[in-house]
Amino acid sequence: MKWIFHNPDFAYECYHPTILSISAWLGHRHFAYDLIRFMKPDTLVELGTHWGASFFSFCQAVADDDQVQTDCYAVDTWEGDPHAGLYTNEVYATVSRVTEQLYAHKASLIRKTFDEAANDFEDETVQILHIDGYHTYEAVSHDYHTWLPKVAPNGIVLFHDISCYFKDFGVHQFWDQLKVQYPHIEFTHSWGLGVLFPKGVDAHFQEVLAMRDFLSHIYSSRATELARRGAQI
Repeated sequence: MKWIFHNPDFAYECYHPTILSISAWLGHRHFAYDLIRFMKPDTLVELGTHWGASFFSFCQAVADDDQVQTDCYAVDTWEGDPHAGLYTNEVYATVSRVTEQLYAHKASLIRKTFDEAANDFEDETVQILHIDGYHTYEAVSHDYHTWLPKVAPNGIVLFHDISCYFKDFGVHQFWDQLKVQYPHIEFTHSWGLGVLFPKGVDAHFQEVLAMRDFLSHIYSSRATELARRGAQI
């Protein structure tokens, strides 16, 4: 299997301007899309969705490829937290409408706390877990250890904000501890994205790991180019 750099059209872009205007995740959405197209996972779970820029990027990859049959789950209370602030009802209503109109065939919203939702999944069934909830060290550590049993062998855990150092954000500290223990890919642009392989590496990903510096350069350059063209990343 060869890693392919796609140039997708993200259908959600034109649906609601807020999805793009306030997201800190847009610099990673091309990687997210390419990851799904490459891995073709059975199940993806996102912890912390907000307006949905990351979640819809995963979903777009599923929608664009008939060979990808990923079930995508977004877990969030859509109430907010001390870092993101309190959400209005418009946030969940918008995410729900976009999901229903564009990605309903494979996307589901789970309006629960992360701990509550963990009971909805069997152990070792989640191929990709994206952790992007409350960003203190204690919170991200708790989310990781709570959900790690759900991650499948050779599964991937994504951590957003590994390059965010202000306030009491502690993802970078937790990431620094994990990356010395497990194979990983690291992106430092757009507040950072960590890609962790805590339960082994599939043979197909061995080649991808060997080119991780190249991947970091390509996706960082792509994010920079989007910024030059006026995109909010």
